[in-house]
Amino acid sequence: MKRGLRSRLAQYGDEEFALFLRRGFLKGAGFTDDALDRPVVGVLSTASDFNPCHRTAPQLADAIARGVRLAGGLPFVFPTVSLHEAFSFPTSMLLRNLMSMDVEEMVKALPLDSVVLIGGCDKTIPAELMGAVSADMPAIVLPVGSMLAGRHEGTRLGACTDCRRLWAAYRAGSLDEVELGRAHDQLMPTAGTCMVMGTASTMASLAETLGFTLPGAATAPAVSSDRIRIAEATGKRAVEMAQAGRPTPRQIMTRTALRNASVVLQATSGSTNALVHLAAMAGRAGLAFDLQEFDRIGRDVPVLLNLKPAGNHFMEDFHAGGGMPALWRRLRDHLDLTAPTVGGETLGEIVARWPAYTDDEVIRPLERPIWPKEAIAILSGSLAPQGAAIKLAAATPELFRFEGPALVFESLDDLAKRIDDPTLDVTPDHCMVLRNAGPIGAPGMPEAGALPIPKKLGGKGLKDMVRISDARMSGTAFGTVVLHVTPEASAGGPLALVRDGDRIRLDTAARRLDLLVDEAELGRRRAQWKPPEKPARGYGRLYVERVTQADKGCDFDFLAGA
Repeated sequence: MKRGLRSRLAQYGDEEFALFLRRGFLKGAGFTDDALDRPVVGVLSTASDFNPCHRTAPQLADAIARGVRLAGGLPFVFPTVSLHEAFSFPTSMLLRNLMSMDVEEMVKALPLDSVVLIGGCDKTIPAELMGAVSADMPAIVLPVGSMLAGRHEGTRLGACTDCRRLWAAYRAGSLDEVELGRAHDQLMPTAGTCMVMGTASTMASLAETLGFTLPGAATAPAVSSDRIRIAEATGKRAVEMAQAGRPTPRQIMTRTALRNASVVLQATSGSTNALVHLAAMAGRAGLAFDLQEFDRIGRDVPVLLNLKPAGNHFMEDFHAGGGMPALWRRLRDHLDLTAPTVGGETLGEIVARWPAYTDDEVIRPLERPIWPKEAIAILSGSLAPQGAAIKLAAATPELFRFEGPALVFESLDDLAKRIDDPTLDVTPDHCMVLRNAGPIGAPGMPEAGALPIPKKLGGKGLKDMVRISDARMSGTAFGTVVLHVTPEASAGGPLALVRDGDRIRLDTAARRLDLLVDEAELGRRRAQWKPPEKPARGYGRLYVERVTQADKGCDFDFLAGA
């Protein structure tokens, strides 16, 4: 088997000529023929001026390259699609599958022996791992790391949980524009991803738990020297993986690893977005992500990590308090510590050598959790036959059992037009329903599920009410929000049939979400329903025709592994 720069030659019908031509271009770039005999490590960079969270990606690529050279390898940095939540219209989720295809095809096309995947902002690590699992070449992840917490008038601030809190206060009239502006300046004070347990931090933590990073890689702050040292060590390890030809992503992405990830997702009160990403990554390996098993795990696993939005601290505190291995140690009776990692150790071997110190306030002991169990619950019922999710640890307990009339918004545009209308017929006893915001309907399933509290209610001090949708919500958000209703409205799910005033019952203890309308009436409504028009062309057309529902990861059906 040919390795390094002698591999994957362009096809001209003459391999010797193809190598001769490649050598010529390498010489033109200043390489000698010695480069042909070195293991080649690709360094996939998500650096982009449109991705400020990844501002340190070039510095990380340099440190990785240094590690590769120290280990006798040859690094080649190359770009991929870079997705940032605030710079991707209409939503970065629409482009996650495109990024995953770019990663897969470039990893398979280039003359690489292993690859380092630099990612961070929410959809990049899932997309990279989806592509890497499909390509199944030795791959190791390096998250860019999180921001440091901001400070404003004696309070530590964290994007984007405090973004949402401050904006809600501004909408409600309890915070003026000048005060908002002063706090705004401190919300994102350094490079890096959101410093709370949002989707970026969740997916970095799960990547480490799944075994795709070196220890500490999920939690070291973006601007820390720890992050740079981990990058160098990642480059060294990538050379060892290139030489050995293993482990490959499918050797790491196992049922055991996925179950461990479920435990950690519950114990960290991580982002509900991770349910969709885990399902997609598992699907690329030909595995099913079992939502019911995830729910059962939650009934036994308490929330130990005291980070916003469920708790009070930030990723830098998690790192200083012991990081992921310290959390694994606390969860040892719930995890399978024999699971392997790309570093060559098992989770148990990492825990055994990890420093004993653990900050008991940040990583709580089992007997003193910040939430007793089931941070995230999976619902089913007549309104969500294939499931829905609710983050109980970020919701209002008084609303865990609820019955009330529906107020329906047909789309994101309808929501934007009417939510702050002073004549909106809404009370705190209503259940707000947003539909046609799922994978097909939006398209792309945007983070619109945490519908804003109507101004007419927020101005009176209302902080929460039941909200239901086929959309997602940010891992930094909070509230009694039912998400990922499946099948979505635009696929003909029951959500499409809800009308204003219909009674909806939520019972989180029973794991039920039901539309209290008789089947005969629903049948009449179903006969009148029409599917939405499809985009005329391009990627949008491909997306709506081939995307799966949330329970299958919103991946393209033709990308699932055998």
